[in-house]
Amino acid sequence: MGAPRLSAPARREQIFDVAIEVFGRAGYHGASMNDIAEAAGVTKPVLYQHFESKSDLYRALLDEVGTRILGAIVKATANAIDGKEQTMRGFEAYFRWVADHHHEFMLLFGGSARHEPEFSAQIRRITDDAAAAIAPLIAVDIDSEHRDTVAHAIVGLAEGASRRLVGLGEAFDADEIAREVGILAWAGLRAVHRID
Repeated sequence: MGAPRLSAPARREQIFDVAIEVFGRAGYHGASMNDIAEAAGVTKPVLYQHFESKSDLYRALLDEVGTRILGAIVKATANAIDGKEQTMRGFEAYFRWVADHHHEFMLLFGGSARHEPEFSAQIRRITDDAAAAIAPLIAVDIDSEHRDTVAHAIVGLAEGASRRLVGLGEAFDADEIAREVGILAWAGLRAVHRID
């Protein structure tokens, strides 16, 4: 007797999880729909029932992964009592996510697809969404343009540190890294002031 047949939403979720790993490991250009179908234990026709093309699947994954990381950060910072705690909790959630989800991080930030016109605007939107979520947490008397620039700088700080850590290919202590980067960010935020 074979394994029970999955519902369409459950099958789609299974394909997502497998495809994240395949794309995260091989990159967009290095992965094929055959690779994903084989890893998911489905036929290519079943894969194409859910996604019209490899690029359609990749775009759906980018949105899903962007939603997952942003959700983790928003949830972690929701009940913080002040700016410092928000900063530290945000970095803790982010670096724990990177430590536990290397393939998802690589899908968003590690591959050459980031520079493909087909995906670059979508990845930029995800980065903009992260900065937009961070901007209101910056409790400093500065204009909105300055606040947005600082929020993007914080996103870049986290991404740059993560690229190095993931690139080393070794396990890392997410809480220790979050403390180090969080202290740096908080010190910088405390020094931000209105530019006249």
